[in-house]
Parts: sequence; structure tokens; C-alpha cells
Amino acid sequence: MMKILQICNIDAAVDALLKPLHQVLRQQGYIVHYACTNTGTFFTELQSQGMHMIHVPIDRKIKPLSNLRSIIRLTALMKKEKYDVVHVHTPIASVLGRIAAKLAGVKYVIYTAHGFYFHEHMSKLGYLITYNIEKFFARYLTSILHLVSREDYELCIRHRFKEPHFIVHISNGVDFRTRFNPKSIDESEKERLKKELSINQGDIVFTFIGRLVGEKGIYELFDAFQRLKRSRDHVKLLMVGDLFPSERDQDSYRKIKEVIHNDHDIITTGFRRDIPQLLAITDVFVLPSHREGLPLVIMEAMAMKKPIVAANIRGCREEVVHNVNGFLVEKENKLELYERLQQLADNEEMRLRFGENSRKIVKNLFDHKKTLQSQLELYHQIESQIKGMQSIS
Repeated sequence: MMKILQICNIDAAVDALLKPLHQVLRQQGYIVHYACTNTGTFFTELQSQGMHMIHVPIDRKIKPLSNLRSIIRLTALMKKEKYDVVHVHTPIASVLGRIAAKLAGVKYVIYTAHGFYFHEHMSKLGYLITYNIEKFFARYLTSILHLVSREDYELCIRHRFKEPHFIVHISNGVDFRTRFNPKSIDESEKERLKKELSINQGDIVFTFIGRLVGEKGIYELFDAFQRLKRSRDHVKLLMVGDLFPSERDQDSYRKIKEVIHNDHDIITTGFRRDIPQLLAITDVFVLPSHREGLPLVIMEAMAMKKPIVAANIRGCREEVVHNVNGFLVEKENKLELYERLQQLADNEEMRLRFGENSRKIVKNLFDHKKTLQSQLELYHQIESQIKGMQSIS
């Protein structure tokens, strides 16, 4: 019975990224443990759902002493539990986890890059440093390199991060059949939710879901929304999400909270579990991020038949086809963002047409059943290799 350790930075990442895969792995009889920081947000809940959670503090910044302590704890855990496979996620955790796996003598290490930290809009020096770190760790400390973004996959093949047969592209997927299905939300639930959030009949609702930090493009979104309010009545901005104590960008969070406090048309909800319901009362989904991998939240909005306005960056442009299911705007371009929001606010037919196209794209490209099956096949390959080695010995 294969034993697997999944490593993420925080419990919220386990909740957002790994829960569907967990069910599939358990059904196959695999033993799966999860090492991450307990932020107090999801850890206990995940434990109650039968997931074996192990608290290992993992800083989300480069802090040598803190990082070293994480490596020591992870190495001790791996030696004690004798995992067959270590599967790492998220930038800092993936580096620390792979160092620990090397020290512990773990033979099989999978790295899922949910979006490389380096990207086209970085400074040349920042890009060069993070690019070379990722390439080094992929080449020397990773058995299988799994990219969710096709752009990242093509870059790794082109720049020979590893031999091509050790590099795989499996995109994210969404459950569009049941959970994210517009037909599954009845009208009474929508009305109840609108009343709870003080959304009036006739309001056009723009929704953002994510961490409340500057790199998510929230300043540009606030600026565009303020312009929109001056040119059009009955618009609301729904902000779903919050900030974790471990978040790097606490300064922008405080500034964002000040803006929200002074605008009664911006509605905040904090972290929520009823994302399909919130998307059901949404008219336009907006994600003007500066950096993404392959955002699940856009797929979820697309599955719920929503038009999308997103930044023209890696990941977003793999999901949004400009002028087909939404608009791509240049990163940090406040005026262009405002113009696209206004265009959709004023054109119901376009919103509906883009929304229909969104769901068609999800069905064709981002079926979670197919992506989970592809991920499972990676484990089957490793399991076959392990059994082959055991039979030889």
C-alpha cells in the first residue's frame, strides 16, 4: 500500500487544491498525509473530514532560520513515516519539501507547479533568480514535474527543465456536473442570499474571489469600480475572501480594508463555503491579478455561466478567450478595466452570450474527472516502479 506525503504552505491550500484528489487516492487504497501550517482556518475541518493533517510551520517568505526549521521537521517526519512518495505544492513549501525529501532519502518526488513564481512582468533580476531556482530544483530534486499551466509546460519543455518524459501537463478542473452547475441553485436560495448581502433587484453584481492583496489587482479593481459608479447606478462589487496571518502583503490588506469601509457599494463576505451560490447571484466575474497559475476560481465562475474580465497574464488567458467568454485587459490598466466593466454592465445580451460560452469551454477543456484520472495515473506509474524494484530485490 503506497504511502504519500503532500506538502503545502497552509491548510487553505490543502482545502483549495488537494481535497478532490484526496478522495480519489483514498479510493485506490493509498495512505495520504498532509503537512502544512495550521492557520486555524481549515485545519480542524479537514481533520474532521478524515484527512490526516500534520502541522509543520512553513513560512511563506524566504527566512533562513525559519526555513531551516521547516526542513528539519519535514526531514524527521519523512524518516519516521517512511513515505514512498512526497508530492510538493506552492513555491516556498515545494523548495523546502524537496530538500527534506533528498535528506530523508525519499526516491519519488512529484512537484506540482500551480503557477511558477517567475513571470513575464517581473524585473529581469527577479526573473533570473527565481527561474534558475525552479530549474535547478526541477532537474536535480524532482522525479516528475507536473504543470497545470500549458504556458509553464511549454516553457519547461523548451528550456529542458528535465527530460520531456518526466514533464507532464495536467490542467486544473472543475466539477461542472453537480457543484458548479447553475441548475443546482434554486431561485429562493438566490433571493435569500441577495437579501443577506443587501443586493437590490436590478443591481449589476461584479464579483471578485481571492486573497485581499495588492497582487490580485484589487487597487485597479477599486479604481475601475469607482469610475463605473460615477457613470452608472445600481452596481455592486462583491469581495469574497480575506487574508491569512501568514500573508506577505499585510500593508496592502490594511489599505484595502480602508477603501472597503468607506464604500457601501462594496460588499465583503470573508471566506465562504457557498461559492456556487455566490456565483449564481453574480453578473460578471472579475480577476485582474498580476500573477496566476491556472486559477480555479475563473473555471468555477465559467461553469456557473458567468462572463469573465481578467488580466491578460499566464493562466487567465488559457481560460478566457477574448471577446468570446469575456475580456482580457492589460495588467494594472485601470482605464481598460473600467471600460470592460462598463461594457458588460450595459449589455445584458453580451453577458448572457459570454456566460453560455464560458460553460461550453469548461465542459470541453476543464473536466475535473479527466484531470483527476490523469493525476491518478502518475501515482500508478510510480506504484508500478516501486513494485518492480521490490520484485527485483
